[in-house]
Amino acid sequence: MANVTFVTGDGIGPEIAEATRRCIDATGAGIEWDIVEAGSDVMERLGTPLPDATVESIKKNGIAIKAPITTPVGTGFRSINVHLRQSLDLYACLRPSKSYEGVRSRYSDIDLVVVRENTEDLYAGIEYEKGKDDTNELINWINKHTTRHITKDSGISIKPISVSGTRRIVRFAFDYARKLGRKKVTSVHKANIMKFSDGLWLEISREVATEYPDIEFEDRIVDNMCMQLIQKPELYDVLVLPNLYGDIVSDLCAGLVGGLGVAPGGNIGDNIAIFEATHGSAPKYKGQNKVNPTALILSGVMMLRHLGKNAEAHNLEAAVAAVIAEGKNVTYDMKPNRDDPTAVGTSQMADAIIEKIKSST
Repeated sequence: MANVTFVTGDGIGPEIAEATRRCIDATGAGIEWDIVEAGSDVMERLGTPLPDATVESIKKNGIAIKAPITTPVGTGFRSINVHLRQSLDLYACLRPSKSYEGVRSRYSDIDLVVVRENTEDLYAGIEYEKGKDDTNELINWINKHTTRHITKDSGISIKPISVSGTRRIVRFAFDYARKLGRKKVTSVHKANIMKFSDGLWLEISREVATEYPDIEFEDRIVDNMCMQLIQKPELYDVLVLPNLYGDIVSDLCAGLVGGLGVAPGGNIGDNIAIFEATHGSAPKYKGQNKVNPTALILSGVMMLRHLGKNAEAHNLEAAVAAVIAEGKNVTYDMKPNRDDPTAVGTSQMADAIIEKIKSST
């Protein structure tokens, strides 16, 4: 029996959370759920979008699955998701993009994994607002110590890339590739321009690669990488990227397989992992039993694999793939015509997936 925290989220979160929980339970994985809340709904009752009890549950269990969350405007959090990643040191964002028959896409047979560094780079949150005293002080220091001139009307963001942060994320990518039998890791950067940040990233990537002689290694400049992914994605396998590039390229890869509706994700540290759909909370669809639960269910597949429940993960993914391929019991966005009256609701799609699981076991 595994104890797992389930953060039900807000907007459409509770509906897809319930669908996902039922599908995971149908695999016989033996999960003991600790159901907790976060987001705008709980903000109205408790005065915080992220209750202490929710964070403590995640820390205690060490593994969680999270439905989409809205960060309420005017709170102390820039983003609940970012806060969880930084406060729990979930340094690796894992974003698989895989083709499923029946999902509309210009591509087929895509099977890519983006490993994104989660704690550094321009998303570290070290920013200086235009016109503030500390910003002007920083601008004066930079202008004094470099030949480049920054104007006083500038806002500034700092881009830290460290040896330790780079080493652990690149090792994570290689360990993941080795564990799943993947053949190649590509480190993505802009070292030709940012020689002391991305240059360090590339240097450490090359050092780490020597520790894994069984796995092919290469590097790509990020703009060229985007073009390569559009032209010949079949040449790539596991991509490891700094935070900002990873955010952009992971959505690009999701676009290759049909969009965020089929894009699972996980944020993983040394001791804690949180799995989540990568799309938003879509509050306008709240309570309508309408939205596609696939991304969160596939995040559940990732969670089961993380727990070592590989057979259950395989059965759940196979059931999702079979339902999508049949195209009968799917939500409106997965029909050839989004106005198709035969589209089913969130709960009904989960029912169809559960039937597939039962028939295969």
